[in-house]
This record gives sequence, C-alpha cells and structure tokens, in this order.
Amino acid sequence: MSKTQRTREICALAPIVPVLVVDDAAHARPLAEALVAGGLPALEVTLRTPAALDAIRAMADVPGGVVGAGTLVTPDDVRAAKEAGAQFGVSPGATDALIAACEAECLPLLPGAATASEAMALLEKGYDMLKFFPAEASGGAPALKAIGAPLPQITFCPTGGVSPSNALDYLSLSNVACAGGSWVAPKQMVQTGDWAGIETLAREAASLVD
Repeated sequence: MSKTQRTREICALAPIVPVLVVDDAAHARPLAEALVAGGLPALEVTLRTPAALDAIRAMADVPGGVVGAGTLVTPDDVRAAKEAGAQFGVSPGATDALIAACEAECLPLLPGAATASEAMALLEKGYDMLKFFPAEASGGAPALKAIGAPLPQITFCPTGGVSPSNALDYLSLSNVACAGGSWVAPKQMVQTGDWAGIETLAREAASLVD
C-alpha cells in the first residue's frame, strides 16, 4: 500500500471532512453519530483541547465513522492519537520527525502544504494526497488551481476558511478530493446538544457536488 492510498480512501468518503474542536468529551459520541448519520463519516478531531484524545476514544467506537486526529505537530501527538484510536492524522504542515512518527505508528497522514515547494517536498517523500492549508489565506481556490497545473499528480483537501459559500469553488477543481470544514458542527449547536441540527448541516454538506 502506498503512503497515501488509505488517506485517499478516507478523503473519498464524502466531499467534506468535519474539522472538530471538542471541549467536552461527553459530546463526542453523539456529535460523531449525527455527522455520520448525515453522510460525513470521516471526522477530524483537532488536538486543540484537553478533551481531544478522550473525544477520539469515544468516536472510535461509532459505527460507520472513521475518526482521525488533526493538528498533529509533534511525534508525541502522533503516538497519543494512535493510542486513542485515531485511524488517520492531519497536520498543518510537515516535518521529517512528524512523518517518521506517523510511518512508525502506521498512521495514515494528510500532511499540510501551502506552497508548490512544500507540495513538491512531500511528493518526494511519497505523499501525493495533501492538505492545502490555510486555504483561503493562501489564495483560495484560484491559488490551488494554479498549483495544480504543474503538479497534476497531487490531490488536495483544502482546509481553513472553507465555508458553504465557497466550498464548491474548491470541490469543482480537478485536484481536490474533499475539503475540511468546521461549519457542520457549530460550537453553539454542540454545546446545546442540537444533534438533529448538526445532522441536517452534515446532510447538506454531504450533498455538495461539483
């Protein structure tokens, strides 16, 4: 299996990968169930809160879901995520140490790149499924389209500033497999337990097609 084969399979599950910031692990399972029911099975839990690893543990048991850990920065992050049950990892950028840790833990990685040079460096290491981050701040869909012209062998998951209003701009590009978005799990809805509302948002996101 290539270094990106499993990552590509995960990115092909739905047009949007929810980017989740979970403050309370008690919300994790019902949140995951709502997103999966709405048609978004690949879930990225960012390691930005103390509850993140417990949230991954809770989501790992949800039928039909594929939970991953986002904001991987250090090898320790990788090991902790894998131990918690993460099935893939996402990083804002990429370092040799981070890549080595993911390969040692057999954790499929979606590494971040914002420039052609970063993308080429990852391609040299065998990674041709990348996260384009921060997408909007790096020039948005026009920039990603331009990068794709000389690097057609690389596929991207743009993340960062992607919203319902611009998601199709990205998803219509030939070098985009999916996009990462946080709007499908608004903080207020999560805090109030509006799982039906989140399922509706997920269903709308899952229906996005180019």
